[in-house]
Amino acid sequence: MGMSHMYGPADRAESIATIHAALDAGITLLDTGDFYGSGHNELLIHEALAGRNRDDVVISVKFGALRDPAGAWVGYDARPGAVKNSLAQTLVRLGTDHVDIYRPARLDPNVPIEETVGALAEMVQAGYVRYIGLSEVSAETIRRASAVHPICDLQIEYSLISRGIEETILPACRELGVGVTAYGVLSRGLISGHWTKDRPTEGDFRAVSPRFQGENLDRNLQLVDHLRTLAESKGVTVAQVAIAWVLHRGDDIVPLVGSRTRAQLAEALDALDVTLDSSEIAAIEASVPKDAAAGERYPARAMADLDSEPRRSVRL
Repeated sequence: MGMSHMYGPADRAESIATIHAALDAGITLLDTGDFYGSGHNELLIHEALAGRNRDDVVISVKFGALRDPAGAWVGYDARPGAVKNSLAQTLVRLGTDHVDIYRPARLDPNVPIEETVGALAEMVQAGYVRYIGLSEVSAETIRRASAVHPICDLQIEYSLISRGIEETILPACRELGVGVTAYGVLSRGLISGHWTKDRPTEGDFRAVSPRFQGENLDRNLQLVDHLRTLAESKGVTVAQVAIAWVLHRGDDIVPLVGSRTRAQLAEALDALDVTLDSSEIAAIEASVPKDAAAGERYPARAMADLDSEPRRSVRL
């Protein structure tokens, strides 16, 4: 996502070089959305994969989020016809004959999940999609979707400071054999160890993100300082500790790390070599207790779109 929008300007050449470096290092999962830069990200991946073996890569695509020409968010559309139309355009932009994992970005409040998954199942049967995923939905929605067609994985925010899935969503996924691809493992850079209070945010959605505002930011950076002490004692970085913690939550959880540069990628890959014993995990969780983060993970309007949040009222 960050290679196309949301975090300010990105360097196209560096983005492609970073994708190449990831593939060369053995990374096989590339996650995107058709609304990332309104198609820009899919075209970027198409360019990056030129000359590569398509079957060596698992491409995961989110669809359904609607944007206007100015980039504003204007709703969601996961009707069966929209599913097929979005997929057709994605296949052209990616230059491929199939998407490995296809998922609605959010639950469309006007469309029963059974209808959306039913249309996706037709695309699986036709060979255009290999697996069906979900994103940011509740345990109830996962169960209803799974009753229509097997669900490969749930993409949802999960990190040391975003642990809401642990109460009902993660247990439901494990009961149903649904994997978790965890985005936001560094909380959009907040717990990377590299964020500072005076960092410019022009053209960056973190400028309106509650966790990056005022006293919330002060409190959250204090949590990062606690992590820094633990990281330094192990001779690793804060980001590596944060990623390693997610890696240690279970083999069914795969961290999505939004590296935009080769340097960020290299730091993230080194987290694979970080081992945490039970006492270290306990120390990390004591330093950053559950629900310790100040501020919601999205602005109020975006929070209202999350079926995964218990206070949301879903309309069918």
